[in-house]
Amino acid sequence: MAIIKALQDSYRIAVKDLLEFARNRIGLLFLFLMPFFMLIMTGFIFPTGDSYTNIPVAVVDLDDSQASRMFMAQLHAMNNKSGSMVLTEVASEADARTMITRGQVYGAIIVPQGFAENQTLGKQAEILIVSDNSIPQISMVMQGLGAQVISMLGSMKATMSVQTMNAQTNMTAEEAAAVIAPYKANVQGTVGGSLTYFDFIAPGLLMMIVMMGAMTGIPRAISHEKEIGTFDGILAAPVNDISIIVGKTIAQTVRGFIQGIIVLVIAMLIFGVHIQLTSIPLAFGLLLLGIFSFIGLGILLTSIANNEETAMILMTVLQFPMMFLTGVFFPIQQMPWFMQALSNLLPLTYAVTAMRKVMILNASVMDVLPEIAILVVFGAIMLAIAIPVFRRSMTR
Repeated sequence: MAIIKALQDSYRIAVKDLLEFARNRIGLLFLFLMPFFMLIMTGFIFPTGDSYTNIPVAVVDLDDSQASRMFMAQLHAMNNKSGSMVLTEVASEADARTMITRGQVYGAIIVPQGFAENQTLGKQAEILIVSDNSIPQISMVMQGLGAQVISMLGSMKATMSVQTMNAQTNMTAEEAAAVIAPYKANVQGTVGGSLTYFDFIAPGLLMMIVMMGAMTGIPRAISHEKEIGTFDGILAAPVNDISIIVGKTIAQTVRGFIQGIIVLVIAMLIFGVHIQLTSIPLAFGLLLLGIFSFIGLGILLTSIANNEETAMILMTVLQFPMMFLTGVFFPIQQMPWFMQALSNLLPLTYAVTAMRKVMILNASVMDVLPEIAILVVFGAIMLAIAIPVFRRSMTR
């Protein structure tokens, strides 16, 4: 009977919190708008597969020879097919560098003097690629794109040369290409389709938004009720303190789960995030597990904080490093070793990793079992610590 009453009390407290939240029209509006705006901003700000098209590039022919003019014609012809660059011919290298400094172009492809002479002497003909390295990401794209284009043009030139030298053997273009480049890479992903950078960050955003809701919801709710005096009425009622924790946890779980569904739907419908239908139940299960793993931490911080403002400050201090150290926006593998070690101590890291495996790689429960175990253990430990601390805080 005691268990049934405790569950009934928890249910009533959860319903009370949800009804209060439903009456708060501004809060209800932002329940939907916050994940929507976050996804829209990150979805369009972070690069996708076609983000770096039509890159403005200056081209300079300092050699002005038949060979350099042929190179320029091939460069324009190839770019007309790919549309990767917007080429602007300028007279000198100084003009090209001035355009880069003024932000008119992101880089330059320069054919230096002696281009044709080096080819005649059987030497490699150098092509200069200048990029705006004040923007590292654009500079890397420009350097990679320029090197790729020049490599392809070089292969075309070499193929024609080999065919000319071996005309008597009737060598085909395919055979000539095999002589020049005997190895060809066939690059494939573990899943089909073309994935964008947003496919990488969407699972992390999903778990981060749920985590933020779970961590901030309970402190905000309890601290607010303490300040306006309604929490004293709950304590005066014949309600077990465990029922208070469970009831408020259920209310925040429902809110967090709704936000998670909103994020998932927006990611799939607007940004085309790939997720197998068979993975959706497991993804929802991970959402609930993510909420569970952070509820204890939220309760603990609520018990420590004296008021709502202090509680929110503590939440911000914890949330800020977790946003950047848990692989939500950037791969953990590119961080320094000491930051990777710190990342491995944060539970959100395992929540993000598990959700990414499920949403992108269609992983099964067994594939994410280590991450599930860590989240369950962390959540259980935090609750075991938080409940006694919360009980003591209610008597203060």
